[in-house]
Amino acid sequence: MGYLDNSVITVDAILTKRGRELLAQNDGSFRITQFALGDDEVDYTLFNENHPNGTQYAGEAIENMPLLEAMPDETNMMRHKLVTLPRGTSKLPVVTANVSMITLTIGGETMVSPTTLNFDGSNNQAESGYIFEIADRRLFTNITIAQAGTDTGGNAVSMVPRTYTSTAVSKTMIGRSLGLKALSSTSLFGANTKLLTTLTIEGVDSGARTTVPVEISKQVIASTSPQGQTGIMLR
Repeated sequence: MGYLDNSVITVDAILTKRGRELLAQNDGSFRITQFALGDDEVDYTLFNENHPNGTQYAGEAIENMPLLEAMPDETNMMRHKLVTLPRGTSKLPVVTANVSMITLTIGGETMVSPTTLNFDGSNNQAESGYIFEIADRRLFTNITIAQAGTDTGGNAVSMVPRTYTSTAVSKTMIGRSLGLKALSSTSLFGANTKLLTTLTIEGVDSGARTTVPVEISKQVIASTSPQGQTGIMLR
């Protein structure tokens, strides 16, 4: 990890492995269409309204903080993205899923249906859609998503094709709910008894986000079917 000198305005951009693959095609198809801003390295507790040199120096410590160098690791960078909320907002929106952790066995299935708290004056409201990002696409044979503007009861549900890859590649989709079916073979496990990844959910309208740990077990100890789920590991 390195640090950037913040005495000048610096833009430090790096590409992920997938980004480098797209750029290497050199056919003009590589286009940056979206970007996000974050303030992970900022410690706002350093803001000092009682600075001995006057209030104009209240943010001096924050302004002199070193900036983290960009890295293509979403677990360490851009964890606190900047969002725009309506004027007068007194509570930050919070995305919550119907599960705090996804624990599946081989071939197991589950449905993730998020809602948003403190958004648009409602305590429990679905937004126009959610951005679902799976860190390791290889661990699922089927991914189904209820599109924005439809219900979560199975109408207008599309299946996302599974692309083969020998390395861990993330997958991002937009919809209102997400169905996951774990891989049915043991080839990726090797000597491991479990495979771990994460599912990040971000509200399209609010920008609020949450991360759900995902664990897939190699062996089925026992199974049950609560709330339509199958292959859930019992402990």
